Amino acid sequence: MWKGRFQKETSSLLTQYGESISFDWRLYKYDIAGSIAHATALERAGIITQEECKKITEGLRDIGTDIEQGSFEFDMNLEDIHMNIESALTDRIGDAGAKLHTARSRNDQVALDVRLYCKDSLNDIQENLRDMQRALVQCCKRFPDSVIPGYTHLQRGQPVLFSHHLLAYVEMFERDALRLKDSIQRIDVMPLGSGALAGSTIALDREFIAEQLGFTEISQNSMDAVSDRDFVAEVLFCLALTGTHLSRLSEDVILWASAEFGFISLSDEHTTGSSLMPQKKNPDIAELTRGKTGRLYGNLMSILTLIKGLPMTYNRDLQEDKEPLFDSIDTIQNALVIFSEMIDGMSINEGQALEACSDPMLFATDIADYLVKKGVPFREAHNIVGQLTAHAIESRTPFPKIEIQQYKEFSENFEESVFDLFDVKSALTARTAAGAPSPKNVSKQVSKWENKLSGE
Repeated sequence: MWKGRFQKETSSLLTQYGESISFDWRLYKYDIAGSIAHATALERAGIITQEECKKITEGLRDIGTDIEQGSFEFDMNLEDIHMNIESALTDRIGDAGAKLHTARSRNDQVALDVRLYCKDSLNDIQENLRDMQRALVQCCKRFPDSVIPGYTHLQRGQPVLFSHHLLAYVEMFERDALRLKDSIQRIDVMPLGSGALAGSTIALDREFIAEQLGFTEISQNSMDAVSDRDFVAEVLFCLALTGTHLSRLSEDVILWASAEFGFISLSDEHTTGSSLMPQKKNPDIAELTRGKTGRLYGNLMSILTLIKGLPMTYNRDLQEDKEPLFDSIDTIQNALVIFSEMIDGMSINEGQALEACSDPMLFATDIADYLVKKGVPFREAHNIVGQLTAHAIESRTPFPKIEIQQYKEFSENFEESVFDLFDVKSALTARTAAGAPSPKNVSKQVSKWENKLSGE
C-alpha cells in the first residue's frame, strides 16, 4: 500500500512486530459497515459509479460472511483488518475495490471502527449489568426476612436485612449502567472523512455517512478526530469501576461463605474443591473476579500512559489501544455473566446469620437513640452507652441481662421499656427513614427494582 515510496521490502521482523490482525480482526463487521457507507458516499459524490458501488457492497458482504463462517484467511503481511479486507475485495472484484480507499485514511477508518465497536459492546454490557441486578433482586425475593449483621471496619455494627445489603450493590450497578449510557454520547461522534489528519480535497457528505452508520453527530476537527482516544480511556474507567463493585461483592461473598461467617452457601456448580483437602468448597468465581479487577485497572493505566505524551495527530502507538480495550470488555462481560449465575444459585443460612445478629452489642446505637428520645443530648447518650458497654464486657453480662437498677446507675432516664429494644425484628421495623432497612422500606425497594428491571 506504500510501495511507491520505498525501494526495499519491509523487514520480516517489522512485519511481525507491527501486525495487528491477530487481534483487530474482531473489528471486521464494523470495518465492513464503514466501508459500505463510505462507498455509498463516494457514489453519491460521483467518484465511483453505481455499478462499482454495488460490486463493492456485495463483495464486502461476501467477505463478512466468509469471516463469520471462519473460511477467510487473514494475512499477517497485510498488517491489519483494514488492509486484509481491502486486499481481498480488490482480488475479488478488481479495480472497483482499489477505488474504495479514496478520500479516507486508515487513521479515520480505525477511529470509526473502534467507536462502532465500543457502542455495540457498551450496549451489551449494560444488559449484562441489568442481568446482574435482576439476579440480586431475585435473591432478595427468595430470602425476604433474612437478617445479617451490618459491618463497619469489618466489626459488627447493626443488624440489617440481607436484601438491604444486596440492594446496595444493585444501586452500584445502576450507577455503572448510567455511566456507560452517558459515555456512549461521547463515543457517538463520526470521525470518517477526517482523512489522515486534514480531511481530503474530495468532500463527501459526512452527515449522510453518519446517518447510515447510526451516529448522531460528526467530528468537527479532523486532527482531533483521528487522534482522540479519550473515549477509550473513559470506557476503560467505567469498566474498571464496575470491576471495583464486583470485587467488593466478591469480598463479601468470600467472607460470608467462610466457616467463620457461614452466612451463605454457594452451589456445587459454582465452587471448586481442593486437590489435597477433600473437605474444601472454594468460592472460585468470587476470588477470580476479585483478581481480574486488577487486569481492568492495568488496562486503564495502559491507555492513560499510552496517550499522555502523544503529539498531534495519529501515531502508531495508538495501535496499542485495542488489546487493553478488548481485554477489559471480555473480562467484564464474562465476570458479570458468571457472577449472575452464581447469585442465582446462592442461598443464605438463615439460622447462622440470625445467631450472629443476636449479639446484644449490635443494639448499642439503639440504646443511645432511646436516651435521645427521652431528651438526653446525643453526645451524652453516646458516652452513657459507652460506659454501659464497658460494664457489660467487664462483667460478662449482655445488655438484656443487666438489671434495670444497674441501668439507672448509668442514667435515670432508663426504664423497663429499654428491654424492648433487644429484638432484631423490632430494631429493623423501627428504621423507617427513607433509605433505612425497615422491612417495609426494603420490600418497597425490591418491588421498585423488579418493576424497573422487568421493563428493560
